[in-house]
Amino acid sequence: MSEVFSYESLVHAVSGAVGSVTAMTVFFPLDTARLRLQVDENRKAKSTPAILAEIVKEEGLLAPYRGWFPVICSLCCSNFVYFYCFHCLKASWLKGKQSAPSTDLIIGIAAGVVNVLVTTPLWVVNTRLKLQGSKFHNEDIRPTNYSGILDAFVQIIRDEGVAALWNGTFPSLLLVLNPAIQFMIYEGLKRQLRRGIPRELSSLEVFVIGAIAKAIATTVTYPLQTIQSILRFGQYNNTSTEKSKLLSSLRTIKCLLVNRVRKYGMLGLFKGLEAKLLQTVLTAALMFLLYEKIASCTFRVMGLSNNHYKRR
Repeated sequence: MSEVFSYESLVHAVSGAVGSVTAMTVFFPLDTARLRLQVDENRKAKSTPAILAEIVKEEGLLAPYRGWFPVICSLCCSNFVYFYCFHCLKASWLKGKQSAPSTDLIIGIAAGVVNVLVTTPLWVVNTRLKLQGSKFHNEDIRPTNYSGILDAFVQIIRDEGVAALWNGTFPSLLLVLNPAIQFMIYEGLKRQLRRGIPRELSSLEVFVIGAIAKAIATTVTYPLQTIQSILRFGQYNNTSTEKSKLLSSLRTIKCLLVNRVRKYGMLGLFKGLEAKLLQTVLTAALMFLLYEKIASCTFRVMGLSNNHYKRR
């Protein structure tokens, strides 16, 4: 029980939340460009700077930061839950012993599943708020009118039912594979660089292989991320008559993927990928840098033992 309510887990959770919020704020316009390309099917795929210039021209200078507050709230809660669960589960499992890559992988997936189930309603609301007031090129998209986070919750529950707050949960659970793929590639590249010689990798080597791993993991899972965004936006009419929620979710994902390919070809599944890669690689690099620095500094200030922190 002491592992669940420990200062160490709290320090990791707060550090991860602060690091992610800062990093996302810096690179938020890139996420705006990515999301707009994913859900607005009639918007032509262009370079990220061109999309952002178009958004600013049509909607004003602050448009790339539309929906910043709900996204930051969701991200802060999401990363707090993830980091807290990850380190609690790790402390409970290892009980002071050295960790192994397979252990980190299993715990990471478990923490990811908990995070998805707890925070999906926040991500559904922030997706709606971020896209509200946007000038879409697709006339089929219905406008929404939410005055804030709480009002969005109330309207979604009233008009679409409580279950709508968990739209896109199934693809989100599948996307727990993203960090798993990233971790697998990262460890493989690390072994290749060492070539059997036990040496510590330089900061540049770690940064580069981390960026490559994140880029590959994002590219592989990107079609599912697109489906996740469409479902969260709530503009897809599910006509499935399946009684099973699981079968219905699978059929919905299949239909959306097939329709996307029919309309735009295979490349349509990767619309907005450039913006996503720019955003996710840069944001991840900055987040982990800030996370490590904040956690290390906090441990020193609080006088806590950071042996566990160094071992992970």
